[in-house]
Amino acid sequence: MAKEFARAFYNSDKWKRCRAAYIAYRKGVDGGMCETCHDVPGYIVHHKTELNPHNIMDPEVALDFKNLKYDCLECHNKEHGKDVVAGLAEYDFSPDGQIIPRQSPPK
Repeated sequence: MAKEFARAFYNSDKWKRCRAAYIAYRKGVDGGMCETCHDVPGYIVHHKTELNPHNIMDPEVALDFKNLKYDCLECHNKEHGKDVVAGLAEYDFSPDGQIIPRQSPPK
């Protein structure tokens, strides 16, 4: 969920157009694969330099392709330390509902 100061930006037409253009660009480069793991399709456009109240209106930070990455949700969450805290991304459920370690996808 976007931080309060960033809500208007992420709902803006400028960001939506930029995001769509970046995804189209990445699809042309490598089919839209995650730029971090390169194993699964991208899911979220990530700012390399995190947006904050001071730089969010700077187009070189907020809208420049050089500051964007197209990551899968797992890589994006790792970047933000989300699954490190929860640790749940390492587990799945078996068909009978038991918790089991997540299997790495074949490469």
